[in-house]
Amino acid sequence: MQKISFLPVKKIISLIAVIILSVGIGRSQSVYVPYSYQLDQKFDSSIYSIKSSFHTSLKPFLIDSIISPAYNAIMQRSVDSSRKSWVARKIFNEHLFDVKTNEYTFYADYLPDLQLGRDFTGKTTTDLNTRGYQLVGTIGTKFFFYTSGYENQGKFPTYLNNYINKIDFVPGQAYDRNFGVGDKDWSYVTSIISYTPIRQLNVTLGYDKTFVGDGYRSLLLSDFAANYPLLRLTANLGKIQYMIMWAYLDDAQATKFDSFGNNRRKWGAFHYLDWNVSNRFSLGFFNALITEEADDNGHYHGFDINYINPVLYSASLGPSSSQPDNVLVGFTGKYKIFDKTAVYAQLLLDRFNAGDFFSGSNTDNTNGIQLGIRGADLFNVKSFNYLFEFNTVKPYTYSSSQPITSYTDYSEPLGDPLGANFREFIGILNYSVGRFDFMGQLNYAKYGLDPAGQNFGIDVTKPFPTSQATTAVGQGISTNLYYAEGTVSLLINPKYNLRFELGGLFRDETNNLGSNKTALITFGLRSTFRSIYHDF
Repeated sequence: MQKISFLPVKKIISLIAVIILSVGIGRSQSVYVPYSYQLDQKFDSSIYSIKSSFHTSLKPFLIDSIISPAYNAIMQRSVDSSRKSWVARKIFNEHLFDVKTNEYTFYADYLPDLQLGRDFTGKTTTDLNTRGYQLVGTIGTKFFFYTSGYENQGKFPTYLNNYINKIDFVPGQAYDRNFGVGDKDWSYVTSIISYTPIRQLNVTLGYDKTFVGDGYRSLLLSDFAANYPLLRLTANLGKIQYMIMWAYLDDAQATKFDSFGNNRRKWGAFHYLDWNVSNRFSLGFFNALITEEADDNGHYHGFDINYINPVLYSASLGPSSSQPDNVLVGFTGKYKIFDKTAVYAQLLLDRFNAGDFFSGSNTDNTNGIQLGIRGADLFNVKSFNYLFEFNTVKPYTYSSSQPITSYTDYSEPLGDPLGANFREFIGILNYSVGRFDFMGQLNYAKYGLDPAGQNFGIDVTKPFPTSQATTAVGQGISTNLYYAEGTVSLLINPKYNLRFELGGLFRDETNNLGSNKTALITFGLRSTFRSIYHDF
């Protein structure tokens, strides 16, 4: 089998960047919108219209003629053009720096996220002190770049503090530099360059995330885990949208083989094909492969040429190894039952035995299912958007016989934050009026935790057992999670979502061992649309 030799990821990214930049700058630009559910739901009335043929299930979005009016309206929301003072304009209306010429555009902002809170159940004070920036620009009409970075210190409620101490990682962000200490310290960046040589093709290179699906969660590929180096090619051919992506992932828990104790690395390769059968109906096919960079003995097998194939990844195509690749297959579907209202679904297949799957016993299969409905302008109230969703994933799904090839990055799931072995219901309402935004969310989940020293299938970083008696959802320590959250925010500057925000959160995790409750109130000055998940 032909192979290409392995190159360090930094050299690969540098080489590709040079190639992209050397092709030239022309006239066909696609500007991307950093993904966040709270931002993207504001587009629902446009993209889920029965008049729209927009491909909704691959994020981050690229701004086109359908999404552009809604995006521009968000960026101009509540802007008062009568302000004359430079200071007033910068605080309320404009980017901190903003330059536009015929050849290029550039803007920059300072991004604070300053919060103070009180966990009344844990009787602790929480806080977040984040100083961030964003730099965004275009050159010509084919080249776009975006970078943002955040330096953070914070103190979290008990349940999040326990999660961070378990894996030494702030959810979806970065390493905790103060491991085991109550006050956390971390920093991270997002950075991409995007090149659109023709209207039908976009090439994105950088350090970011990708989300597949129409839901709040994704069982196929979500934005819960940390950023990772990626190269993503997206082709838009009318009714067909096709994405192929390669990512360079970290595994913090797999057996290490060097004297420095460095993380093990692994490659991720992904396909996603979305077909708009009509403006109302779409179907999608997803395929993912995770392969270790080197086995447990430190033997590098290189990046196999088969991982560049544009059709289907299969473990049988990979290099012969005692540590096989981890391959998943998934399907998506969406149907707009009314104008601005769509039902959607995902089916994830990990280990699949057709005879067992259709017999009803389904003990040899690991899989996941998502069903949901979302829409805009509920009860004909403008900007009153909603989502209701159900997710379930069987035990041991995403895991691998070798932990290095589990479907994770930095020990965090690339799918749902709950991992596997769960059922989950989510409801979210959003309403915007004037300068005010309101959000309410309710979650209920049932899952099975692992007793000490055992594996019942919720932790996807644990090795897949050579034999398991059952794969019943909820096996292990049967646990119920009740979660409620609400926020009210007053918009200050729409250009980077600078706002005052008041939030409340209630969480109760209960099982026969006891109850872990959190009742938290927070208030702060916040900015950006970044996703920070704590609803798990």
